Amino acid sequence: MQINADFTRRVAVHPDARAWRASPVPGVERLMLDRLGDEVARATSLVRFAPGSAFSPHIHDGGEEYLVLDGVFQDESGDFPVGSYVRNPPTSRHRPASAPGCTIFVKLWQFDPDDRHAVTLATGDLALAPVADRPGVRAATLHADRRETVRLEHWQPGATIAADPAGGLELLCLDGGFSEAGEDFGPWSWLRLPAGVPLRATAGAEGCRLWLKEGHLRQAPAAPPAAG
Repeated sequence: MQINADFTRRVAVHPDARAWRASPVPGVERLMLDRLGDEVARATSLVRFAPGSAFSPHIHDGGEEYLVLDGVFQDESGDFPVGSYVRNPPTSRHRPASAPGCTIFVKLWQFDPDDRHAVTLATGDLALAPVADRPGVRAATLHADRRETVRLEHWQPGATIAADPAGGLELLCLDGGFSEAGEDFGPWSWLRLPAGVPLRATAGAEGCRLWLKEGHLRQAPAAPPAAG
């Protein structure tokens, strides 16, 4: 399966009730943003758990990164309410579930194979600091390594945003809104810009808060290896 699989092109996806698709697990639905592969895939998705739904225990051979957008996500290590940012590295194992229901933004098979660094952050507790060379922007780093940087950003109302990431850029609008290339983005809208394409955006009248990743598209992504 290939969805938005040409990583040399700009892609924007906006929430649409018609785009949600049932997963193999009862009560769990997905809105696929990009995907290379079938059930084992390099994938970026919104995933919605109905109350009481759960996966069987499994290993994330390629790692898992997620941000809780609403409700409470759960596994053996505890409860993860709205704003929880988690990186489960390759070889990690868990049983995802949600007693009350939840929605998460999740990325699979996008880690360095040798990464063993787990991250768990409550983003609501983070102090965002002004970014010196970007007026109207405050940010906090969620994760950074040689391959990528992940941040939480707040754009002030009406701020003009300019960035020139060398290795591609990916944004998920969490609340508020912005416009880019004549297109309006609201809560849970997703934008991916390829390597070498600058970001030129304007924050809306309420400003906006975003999850942002840059640097990870320097090389063309590939599907996970086929199971042998």
